[in-house]
Amino acid sequence: MLVAIDHVQLAAPLGSEDTLRSYYAGVLGMTEVPKPPALAARGGCWFEAGFVRLHLGIQHGFRPAEKAHPGLRVRDIEAYAARLAAQGAEVTWDDGLPGHRRFFCEDPVGNRLEFLEPAPQAAQLLR
Repeated sequence: MLVAIDHVQLAAPLGSEDTLRSYYAGVLGMTEVPKPPALAARGGCWFEAGFVRLHLGIQHGFRPAEKAHPGLRVRDIEAYAARLAAQGAEVTWDDGLPGHRRFFCEDPVGNRLEFLEPAPQAAQLLR
């Protein structure tokens, strides 16, 4: 029986760890967590914010996915989008998901990220 998603793994190119740290910790406000020593030797980095866990793993021959992405729930989406834009992230709003406000952006290596928040009336129905 499935009970939760433990983490989402995204790929990244060799040598991109410092760039990833700047974005995921600096721009998104996540906290880097240490990888177990056996996995740290492979490169990459792990980040957390509340119950959200993203693992960035090194992939030789990396190419970012064009469509696949994690959907990350945020609070106060307008302020969060403004924070990302102020730090140079390109924010692309999308109104294609009824009952939600959402936008997309890409991390510095091209991974697509979706940020969403239920609209106030939809949030009431989810409680």
